[in-house]
Amino acid sequence: MAAPSPRPIIMVSSSVYGIEPLLNQIHGILSGYGYEVWMSHAGTMPVDPRISNFDNCLLAAERCSLFLGIITGRYGSGQPNGRPSITQQEMDRAISIDKPRWFLVHHDVVVARQLLQQYRFTTRHQPPRPRTSFRFKRTPVLEDIRVLDMYELAMRHDVANLDDRRGNWVQQYIQDEDVFRYLDAQFSNVETIQGILSPPEGGLP
Repeated sequence: MAAPSPRPIIMVSSSVYGIEPLLNQIHGILSGYGYEVWMSHAGTMPVDPRISNFDNCLLAAERCSLFLGIITGRYGSGQPNGRPSITQQEMDRAISIDKPRWFLVHHDVVVARQLLQQYRFTTRHQPPRPRTSFRFKRTPVLEDIRVLDMYELAMRHDVANLDDRRGNWVQQYIQDEDVFRYLDAQFSNVETIQGILSPPEGGLP
């Protein structure tokens, strides 16, 4: 008898402050579906004590089977000298290596982007659009303007041609129940996910 296949590993990447109860529920739901869940907030991220916290997180983004990014108004822990937060770096790493990925974004971030778009860039419509000298001050809704950079990265706005964008679905949510419904639709059927990870020869599962 063949040995059972290992559980798919899903990494959950997000800022933590303000959504701790939601993250706890996400961890429980995904574990219940049969995944091994890597989440720093839950203490389930594999840690190599010989390297830095940031390197551990980036290594996890490379080694996981699936990547789930959650974008809220919080930017997450940063590094000195204005370098991107670890959350942004995790998302960037997952996208750069074309990891099978899913993204959620809070409704407030979507609205903030629409309101601030006219100030962030010049009037040129095709990316990359030059930035203006617009300066943003932290608000209770949006902690850092770079949250919008993460959102646009997830939507693959770095790819100019819309037809060439892949893996760019970002699901908007307002309430926690919206997140749970999305998790159920995307991850409850582990066999479907296994098909994404190991597609049959000749194309998509």
